Amino acid sequence: MKKATYSLYQVDAFADSLFKGNPAAVVIIDHDWLDDKVLLQIAEENAVAETAFIKMSRNGYHIRWFTPEIEMDLCGHATLAAGHVLIKHLKKNSPITFHSGSGVLRVNAMNHALYQLDFPLWKAIPSNLPKVIREALSIQPIATFKSRDFLLVYPNEEEIKNLTLNLQMVNRINLDPGGIIVTAPGNKVDFVSRFFTPQASIFEDPVTGSAHCTLIPYWAKVLNKKRMVARQLSKREGTLKCILGENRVFIAGKAITYYVGKIAL
Repeated sequence: MKKATYSLYQVDAFADSLFKGNPAAVVIIDHDWLDDKVLLQIAEENAVAETAFIKMSRNGYHIRWFTPEIEMDLCGHATLAAGHVLIKHLKKNSPITFHSGSGVLRVNAMNHALYQLDFPLWKAIPSNLPKVIREALSIQPIATFKSRDFLLVYPNEEEIKNLTLNLQMVNRINLDPGGIIVTAPGNKVDFVSRFFTPQASIFEDPVTGSAHCTLIPYWAKVLNKKRMVARQLSKREGTLKCILGENRVFIAGKAITYYVGKIAL
């Protein structure tokens, strides 16, 4: 019996050179949707933080995101990677419209090799920090908020760089599909951040687009600015150009293709 083949791309998102930013896999579904168990197995085999599965729909594309463990409700870097694949490799017209569990999302090709995400705005509200997270932190935040993710605010970039979390302790809490954002004003950019996902195979996410659904409205209010530049301070690092809109956020970054291939099932 002949196996069905699917195009597979691996893209470094929010990066202008290879081995920077956040790697994402993108799988094109030309046939019927595969069983969820198979989608999860493909994501596990890809062994990157997120795999985006995209399929043509009536008014654009349908997109779903899987980590090696679960299906996610929203993923920024894999959506940027999917837009890059459709626009650069498959020569589709910009903007790309994606239909998802988090509503309609768009990727727009811009000048200077940038792709801009049109994403939902998530407002964070003041919150108490669970004891297990507080005890896992090497440095305590000056303020705590909650949207989908916990948002922990620090006074300066150095504390974000130096911060550690006790993995064994923080893995006691299940925040699926959310995580822990730590953030502070930046030295050379408007704000910096890091992102941690308890119980995930990749504990610290290199560059997290969805976290900026919360970070952008927070820092726009604090800094009284609608246009900002952000940097995520992971080992791979990534730069994001951010705009606060009306009930939406716009997050722009570059992308570069690492791998193009086929999978046969």
